[in-house]
Amino acid sequence: MKKIPGMNCCMECGTKLIMKELKNEGLIPYCETCKDFRFPVFNTGVSMIVRHREKILLIKQYGGSEYILTAGYVNKGEDAEDAAVREIKEELGLEVSELHFNHSHYYGPSNTLMLNFIAEVTSADVRPNEEIDSFSWFTEDEARGNIRKNSLARAFLIGYLDHVYEFPDQPALPYK
Repeated sequence: MKKIPGMNCCMECGTKLIMKELKNEGLIPYCETCKDFRFPVFNTGVSMIVRHREKILLIKQYGGSEYILTAGYVNKGEDAEDAAVREIKEELGLEVSELHFNHSHYYGPSNTLMLNFIAEVTSADVRPNEEIDSFSWFTEDEARGNIRKNSLARAFLIGYLDHVYEFPDQPALPYK
């Protein structure tokens, strides 16, 4: 029997799942006890390129030594856009004036679909909470040089700036 990555047992009854053909969908995990298909389950997260005028905000967090983007998880019942605005308010004390979707990418190590947004904020007066160790406002060129190398945050930022998304686990994808 073919192993199902990240999903081996039924979430309802605990029975070991098998792969079964579903018309127009392909092979899908199936519970023989519940007689139902079980589509893969994953976390949903948001990350934000926070902008104020011509500057981009990068943060350091949880003892890390490199700059990253502000990010967090989407709560059950919450829209991704609302989660992005909430995370910026909670972690940075900033109000969002404009929010636009940038790009998405599935990040396997945490089984998370990351949704990246561009967030324009009303002020540069950051009031960080305890999750933020430090922060700095950068020009686009400075942000490009300071963001953590080989990271999803870097892929989103460089993709936004250059319109080419190159994730560590796949080739470059031009995006218009």
